Amino acid sequence: MTAVHAFGDDALGDLDATGVAARIASGEITSREAVDAAIARAAAVTELAAIEVPDFDRARSAVYRPGPFAGVPTFVKDNVDVAGLPTGEGSAAFTPRPARTNAPSATQLLSTGLVALGKSRLPEFGFSPTTEFANAEPVHNPWNPDFSSGASSGGAAALVASGVVPIAHGNDGGGSIRIPAAACGLVGLKPTRGRMRADKNDLSMPVRIIAQGVVTRTVRDSANYYAAAEQHYRNPALPPIRLVEGPSSTRLRVGVVMDSVHGTPTDDDTRAAVRATADLLSGLGHHVSEAPLPVGPEFVDDFSIYWGFLSFALCTGGKRMLGPDFDKDRTDNLTRGLDALYRRNIAKTPQVLYRLQRTACRARQLFATYDVILSPVVSHTTPELGFLSPTQPFDELFERIVTYTAFTPLNNAAGTPAISLPLHTTSTGLPLGMHFSAAHGDERTLLELAFELEQARPFARITG
Repeated sequence: MTAVHAFGDDALGDLDATGVAARIASGEITSREAVDAAIARAAAVTELAAIEVPDFDRARSAVYRPGPFAGVPTFVKDNVDVAGLPTGEGSAAFTPRPARTNAPSATQLLSTGLVALGKSRLPEFGFSPTTEFANAEPVHNPWNPDFSSGASSGGAAALVASGVVPIAHGNDGGGSIRIPAAACGLVGLKPTRGRMRADKNDLSMPVRIIAQGVVTRTVRDSANYYAAAEQHYRNPALPPIRLVEGPSSTRLRVGVVMDSVHGTPTDDDTRAAVRATADLLSGLGHHVSEAPLPVGPEFVDDFSIYWGFLSFALCTGGKRMLGPDFDKDRTDNLTRGLDALYRRNIAKTPQVLYRLQRTACRARQLFATYDVILSPVVSHTTPELGFLSPTQPFDELFERIVTYTAFTPLNNAAGTPAISLPLHTTSTGLPLGMHFSAAHGDERTLLELAFELEQARPFARITG
C-alpha cells in the first residue's frame, strides 16, 4: 500500500517544529494558522487512527505562550494528565475522568510554547511495543498502513511521521519513544533518568524506568526541545545538555553490539543496517570495534518480571489509581498475562530489583571503555499489524515481544540516555532505525553524533 500523509502547501508545509516556530516568530504565519493547518491535516489522515482525544477548540483559542516553540501544534500521549482532558491509558478497563491539573511532564512540555491539540493513542498502559488493541482499531504506520507504528508512543509517532504535527510528546519505559521512532522514520531520544520532570507514578516505582520526551523529524528539533525543557527544569545532579547546534569534532570510541541478550539473532536487514552504520562511522573517523554485552541472559527474565510487577500493581490497585469502575477482567490479554507472570514469580522480587538496580553500575563500566554503543533498536524489522496483537495467546505473544524488544530495556533499567535515528530503510521500503546509547547524563554526545549522521546520511521522508 502507498504511504498515508498530510504534508501540503499550508502554514506547516514540510517544516520541522523549529522551522514552524521561526515562521510564527517572524510574523509570516500566526499560531492560529499553524494550529488550523494541523487540525485540517488530522482530518485528512483519520485512517491512521492515531488520535485518542481531540481538543481542537481549546487549541484554537489557546493563549500564546512564549518559548522556543511558541505556537507550534503538538499532541500529548494519553498516559499523561492534561487539565480538562481524560487520561485513558489506552485501556477499556475503566472510565477515564478529566484531569484537574497538568502532570509535571505536561507542564514542562507546554512550557516550551507548544500548543496541545489533544491526546495521542497508546496500547493498554503502554505495555506493548505495538499500538494495537483487543477490541479497537490499531494505529497504522504512515509509511505503510498494514504495518505497526510501534509503541507505546505509537500514536505520537504516526502523527509526526504523517505530517499532522512536527513534534509530539512521548515517554519511554522499555523503548516506547525509540521503537515507534524506528518504525515511523523519526528521531527518538530517551533522556537520562531524572533529566526531565517525572510524574507521580513514575517517582513511586522501585526502579524508575520511565523517561519523558518527544518524537521529531529532525535532530535539531530534538536538540532544541531538550534545551528548551532545561529552561523550565534542570536537574542539578546531571550535567546540563545546553543547546546542541551541530556535530562535534571529537572522534568517538564506538562499540558495536549486533545481537541482543535474548539470544535470538538479529534479522538480515537489521544486521546489514548495523554494519553499514558502523562503516559510515569508521569513514567519518570514529573508532569502531565490537563491544560486549554489559548484562547476561538473566536480564531478560528480570525485566520481564518487573514488567509483570507493573501490571500486577495496576490490576490490584486499579480501583484506587484509575477509578472505582476499574475491572481487571476488561483488560487485554497482555495485561492479564503480565499480571499472572508476576504472581508466579513474586518470590523473586528482591533479587530482581537488586539486579535491575545494579545495571547502572554495569553501564558505567561499559562507558569507561566506549563513548557510544551502536546497536539495533529492535531485533527485526517492523512487523505487520496482528503479529503482536493482544488478542493472541499470552505465552506466544510475550515471547514475540521479548524477542523483538530485547535491545532497548537495558537503558531504562540503567537510566542511561539512548537515541533512535532513521538512517536506513528495509528491503520493503519501511524505515529502519539505528540505536545509540551513551553514559549517564551524556545526551550531548548523542545529539552531536546525531547531527553528524543526519548530515552524512539525510533521513528518508514520506513521499506519498
